[in-house]
Amino acid sequence: MTTTSAWSGAEADEPDAPTLGELLVQSATGVRDRSAVQALVEEAKLLNRDNVRAALVTKRGGVMTCRWEGMAGRLYTLGLDDEERAFLGLVLSIVGVRQSHLAAVEYLDERRLKIVLQAMLRLAGKDRIAIGTRL
Repeated sequence: MTTTSAWSGAEADEPDAPTLGELLVQSATGVRDRSAVQALVEEAKLLNRDNVRAALVTKRGGVMTCRWEGMAGRLYTLGLDDEERAFLGLVLSIVGVRQSHLAAVEYLDERRLKIVLQAMLRLAGKDRIAIGTRL
């Protein structure tokens, strides 16, 4: 019997199989979708949650993809804490399926804030701007 890792999407006997994150990035179409998927993959913790994957990830035409509209409708039913919900709300705003106030960044820790800022820069096509502590 073959067991499947929920996060990686890779079979135990296929160590070179792509992870779920890699499959989602490959299937992303357009800059909005790609920026949002990349942010979720970089954050990693939300994609590790079974309930988030069940609400977000689907297989269409044999390709793993994100079902953003379904996630937007279930955002408040997933049992997320304020920080997780704020991050996911901002990611959904990047895709364009939900509006989120930028004030939601006050709930984010530094790691998630950096991910959101990088996603916004990718969305704007300005990936050469450095984000981080300046000395």
